[in-house]
Amino acid sequence: MADHRHKRDTNARRSLLHPRPRSISPRFALVAGPLAVLATTAAVTFGVVSADPGAGDIVASTSPDAGLAAADLGERREVVSRSSSRSALEDEGKLARVLSRQATNAALRRADTKLWTTAALNLWTEPGEAGRQVGELDAARKVLVTGRELFGRVEVVVKGESRWVTDGYLSADKPLAAAAGLSMAPCPDPSVENGLTSSAVYVYRSVCAAFPQITSYGGWDAHGEHSSGRALDIMTSDVALGTAIAEFLRSNAAALNLYDIIWRQHIWTPVRAGEGWRYMSSRGSATADHYDHVHVATY
Repeated sequence: MADHRHKRDTNARRSLLHPRPRSISPRFALVAGPLAVLATTAAVTFGVVSADPGAGDIVASTSPDAGLAAADLGERREVVSRSSSRSALEDEGKLARVLSRQATNAALRRADTKLWTTAALNLWTEPGEAGRQVGELDAARKVLVTGRELFGRVEVVVKGESRWVTDGYLSADKPLAAAAGLSMAPCPDPSVENGLTSSAVYVYRSVCAAFPQITSYGGWDAHGEHSSGRALDIMTSDVALGTAIAEFLRSNAAALNLYDIIWRQHIWTPVRAGEGWRYMSSRGSATADHYDHVHVATY
């Protein structure tokens, strides 16, 4: 039935486009002329609207190509949806296997290696997003590890229980410790103190006294916290050394009147000390993400 209607519609359009000759009275011609102009204007307007790239969102296309394109898009979306669902299910299955009581008990029994924490670490009940924070491990502490890793976390054993910590902060070597306490003795390079507040000078002198191996610092400049003279950059790319400096600053935060510490894309602040080191989104480079220096600012 649809084909017949289509043929009739086509024939009807053909008869309109190529009408049979007939006599037209002058009065009819006077009326038909303006109507033809209006029809032409409407056709042009419809063509402009249909050609508008956004019109496809409003006007349904009846062309076979559009139908195929829509079907193809639907199939692609379905494939992507199935792929995402499959990936999520695989992650859930992996997590379930790792967290099963049998697998966890076996991992705890096999654990025989101890590593040092290179920073204070939050303890989590599991590696997934559902994990709850249930405590904290101090820096420079030896902890038993099971060797299991998942979703950016590593399993450790604390008081006989399975706990998970952020990957990248366990080391076979004992972290460096500060060689001295806080100090106001002058440093070898007094120019670093130009433009710094008294609190920032105290930080600078304490760090250079405790870590004489550091020879490069960034003091006042015209950007961010540095423009106020309250911030100091301690230049090092050595993970162990930088972590030791960051922990030295953290342990003396109250005495040094610290506002924040940033190291290796993580930030610690006294006002949110209970959350430990918090991950920061990338700013696009090693320097911007603080992989080549420890940043510290004071009040």
